[in-house]
Formats: sequence, structure tokens, C-alpha cells
Amino acid sequence: NGIIKKAKEITALCDAKVSLIIFGTSGKMHEYCSPSTTISDILDGYQKASGRRLWDAKHENLSNEIDRIKKENDSMQVKLTHLKGEDINSLNHKELMVMEEALQNGLSSISAKQSEILRMVRKNDQILEEEHKQLQYTLHQKEMAAMGGNMRRIHEGVYHQRERDYEYQMPFALRVQPMQPNLHERM
Repeated sequence: NGIIKKAKEITALCDAKVSLIIFGTSGKMHEYCSPSTTISDILDGYQKASGRRLWDAKHENLSNEIDRIKKENDSMQVKLTHLKGEDINSLNHKELMVMEEALQNGLSSISAKQSEILRMVRKNDQILEEEHKQLQYTLHQKEMAAMGGNMRRIHEGVYHQRERDYEYQMPFALRVQPMQPNLHERM
């Protein structure tokens, strides 16, 4: 704590950039860095002033990998602009042929995918149409069963005329069926 206090005093009295890192015998780390700087700035300044390299080969390899990825990214950005049809005047004939082939391959893949999706949509439409027909048939069967039950009630006297002034009305459950065209003529 005394050393950290002295580092703070040096920072204030001398207007110096101070950084202090202490590892105790227990492995605990204590650090201090002047408010106007960072530890990285201090280490970079030390490296420049002393001429010693603080970063090992591992860090150098990482830096090289980052540079390589940046260059690859830039190259891909240029290719993307070319594929969009922009700035193609700078390309030679061979590069244009390669790009044309890539575009044709992409177009054929897109066409194949569209055809596959269209087939799936048609198949789903057929399935839905079959289900619709089945549901219509089931509904028709239920209506016929209900109509049969209503006819029995009519014969049993469940439906009455409320007043004699009105003509006999057919229950709403009965309706003209398209199978019997002669009924259309009567109505």
C-alpha cells in the first residue's frame, strides 16, 4: 500500500505517467496507473524507449493473422462489387469469364431451388384440396343425417303450425339438393 501511495504522489507532484503492477507471494495482483494514461500506453512507450520487444511471437502471429483476414475481407468486398456489376471495367477478359461462369452457376442453383419450392407448393395445394373434399363429404353426410332426424320429428308432430293463417313452412334444415333437378322447377 505504501508503494502505491508513493506512485500516486509521484503522479501528482511530478506530473508523470506512472504505472505499477505488484504480485504478492500469494499470487494476488495489485496495480496502479496514472489517471491520464493506460497500462498499454505505458508498455508501448517503454518498448519504444528501450528498444525491447515486449510482445512474443504468439502476439506477432496473431497480428499477422489479423492483417491476412483484413486483406481477404478487402478482396471479398472487391469481388462483391464486381458481382453486383460495379467497377467491372478494371477486369480483364479471363476474370470476366470466370465471373460469368460463377453467376450462371448461381442462377441455375436459384432456378433449381425455385422449382423445388414450386413443386412443394403444388403438392401442399393438392393435399389441402383433398382434405377440403373430405371435409365437404363429411359435412354433407352429417347434414343428411340431421335432415333425416328432422324428417322423423316432422312426422311425429314435433313441428307445429303456430297460427292457421300461415302456410306450412319447411324446416330450414331441408334444402334443395343439386342431385334432384326436378325440385328446382317447383320452387
